[in-house]
Amino acid sequence: MDKEVRLIGSNGDQLGIFPIKEALDRAVKSNLDLVKIAPNAKPPVCKIMDYGKFRFEQAKREKEARKSQKVIEVKEIRLGLNIDVHDFNTKARHAERFIKGGDKVKVSIRFRGRELGHPEIGLETMKKFAEACAEFCVVEKPAKMEGRNMLMFLAPKKN
Repeated sequence: MDKEVRLIGSNGDQLGIFPIKEALDRAVKSNLDLVKIAPNAKPPVCKIMDYGKFRFEQAKREKEARKSQKVIEVKEIRLGLNIDVHDFNTKARHAERFIKGGDKVKVSIRFRGRELGHPEIGLETMKKFAEACAEFCVVEKPAKMEGRNMLMFLAPKKN
């Protein structure tokens, strides 16, 4: 326990350095709480305030901050190794819709059986997909093999 504290009044003005007992008495007299706001200072800084009201307002500010921030989700689009033109265009339109909605897109190709011997075909498909989506997104992580899957990440373009 500290012997002396720097005291700040309920309206924000500095009252000076007081013994801890007198600071507590002043807080009790005004029906408020004594809150230590800078415990590492020499002497520690305490403020007379309504702690319940302070916590409520702090929670309210945090809630407002959470409300204003956008959560970016990662949507996945799976391509086949031998994907046809129409299916390819449909997947590209889905990617465009996701990215314009503010989400990132994870494009994946799963290799099965003998397909594993031809990763260059998958790489070609990924490059073609990235070119088809180039006008509204950028490649965040280029295509890369991870086990039996080839993954690529697309992110919205910065304005």
